[in-house]
Amino acid sequence: MKHITKLLAGAAVATMVSFGAHAQEVTLTVHHFLGPKAPAQSKMIEPWAKKIEEESNGRIKFEIFPSMSLGGNPPELYRQVRDGVADIVWTLPGYTPGVFPRLEVFELPGVHLGDARATNLAMWDLKDEYAEDLKDVHTLAVHVHAGQAIHLTEKDVRTVEDVKGLKLRTPTRTGSWMIEAWGAEPVGMPVPALPQAMSLGVVDGGLVPFEVVPPLKLAELVSYSVEGEGVNSRFGTSTFLFAMNKERYDSLPDDLKEIIDRNSGREFAGHIGDVFNDVEDVGRKMINDGKGQVVKLTAEQKATFDAPAATVVDRWIEEANSNGIDGAKLVEDAKAAVLSHTK
Repeated sequence: MKHITKLLAGAAVATMVSFGAHAQEVTLTVHHFLGPKAPAQSKMIEPWAKKIEEESNGRIKFEIFPSMSLGGNPPELYRQVRDGVADIVWTLPGYTPGVFPRLEVFELPGVHLGDARATNLAMWDLKDEYAEDLKDVHTLAVHVHAGQAIHLTEKDVRTVEDVKGLKLRTPTRTGSWMIEAWGAEPVGMPVPALPQAMSLGVVDGGLVPFEVVPPLKLAELVSYSVEGEGVNSRFGTSTFLFAMNKERYDSLPDDLKEIIDRNSGREFAGHIGDVFNDVEDVGRKMINDGKGQVVKLTAEQKATFDAPAATVVDRWIEEANSNGIDGAKLVEDAKAAVLSHTK
């Protein structure tokens, strides 16, 4: 009888432990550098969070902190998620140069061809090739935006000769190399600082997608926005990282991990690409409806930018090789993967 009683008591405890683990509720903080109305939050992060909350029956909840409202500056976001200051961040690897030497390949001129979905799927295909860069966090997504256009306060630019001597904002070191190859002066800064820098004349313009025109109110400042036509219409791109603190992820029950994993794969990467492709037309319209105009370069005009920018790829390969990375293979693989998804 005593033996049966012990067995029943043990079973009850096991059931309670199992039920407690299954019923665990968590609240995850999400930190990023743009405002709450930016497409990154309203069209990517918020729908993602809502879907996970619904699939978990409310056991996972999110608190989203835009505009660096948890403190710090945009370049600190990666360190914040790595060290557990925030559970999840959305940031640019380019804000912490040298930390992501492999992932950087997708920012190079001529790799991204202007379709965010195509490049995102290519990044998913090659995830094993840059996994070392992301070993200290749990990756939810890596992606790009539609690509950099040149947005200028005054000067009408049609060929690379027209940008010589101009000061242009860039978010990444590869963007700086490209601007230098054009004969212009790169000025590195996080994107929230761009409107003030343009209005004060600190820079003559900047490399950003049309996606940020609405949240940063760039239509009030830009006279000319320059891009090419068709495939390879942009001037490189920026990579983005949506990541979770590794210990926080590991602490979750397996069923909650599964929900997060299910919403963090290839399908999510493609969806992000669609989001960032679709918002470009809104920004273009705002430029054309405001004080400025969108300039579409001919293939010949765009080629004047692409020729000197090609030296950036050679420079990157040489540096990658010196760090024990097969740079040429990574560039070749990235280009092939992007092309395979480009319509």
